[in-house]
Amino acid sequence: MDRNTILFNSPDKGEQQTTEEILRTVYSALEEKGYNAIDQMVGYILSGDPSYITGHNNARNIIRHIERDDLVEELLRAFLKK
Repeated sequence: MDRNTILFNSPDKGEQQTTEEILRTVYSALEEKGYNAIDQMVGYILSGDPSYITGHNNARNIIRHIERDDLVEELLRAFLKK
């Protein structure tokens, strides 16, 4: 019996956003809806509750592509570089 391996290519592999792009997208969506974007993003980072992030422009789903501990690490790294 001949068995072939099937290669699966994720459709959005070439379209993956950087952490910075994701944060900017989420920030813009929150501001467009009239929220204090920084407060809402801090609430999400501290609690893990996605309801802090608006569904506008798919922001809630987009931010979930980043693990929160990776997000904190990236933010600290960027802060300390400045």
